[in-house]
Amino acid sequence: MGSNQSSKIHCNRYLDQQGPPSLAQQAHNGMESASEGVGVAQPFGQMTWVVLDQELPSFPNSNTMELSYTFPDGIQSEKHPHPGQPYTGGQISAYLPDNKEGRQLLKLLEKAFYKQLLFTVATGEHGEDTVATAFAQPQAGNTQDGYPDSEYLKSVKKMLKEKGVG
Repeated sequence: MGSNQSSKIHCNRYLDQQGPPSLAQQAHNGMESASEGVGVAQPFGQMTWVVLDQELPSFPNSNTMELSYTFPDGIQSEKHPHPGQPYTGGQISAYLPDNKEGRQLLKLLEKAFYKQLLFTVATGEHGEDTVATAFAQPQAGNTQDGYPDSEYLKSVKKMLKEKGVG
């Protein structure tokens, strides 16, 4: 995916147990916070996507759709961990195969993004508040270099359906 690959955060970066708390932990913490009057609120951001003339390792006969989520730095709302305090934005990239299943999932992800369900502000393991994925990380089958396989795509679709996006 080029030299920018290492500077991007991939949608399933937690599979190798690296990075901030797992998305499952973030989702759990978000649900606990919601019951205490703090909810999951997606910060202001933008979603774009492009088709790359490259194949994903698990999808050898399809081009790749690169989804980019861009969030500027901002101030936390009452629905975030530290209201009134700053959080760090950033760019989060995800990759889908440019095939029927990938395009269906793209539509669902767009819908979830515009319903403000995909991201929130979370506190990382070093105490920093940053934009993070707001739903539990699905388990993938075989992944290569952090790219999704068909089981991962099915898991994401199921999780989005559970959030009312279907």
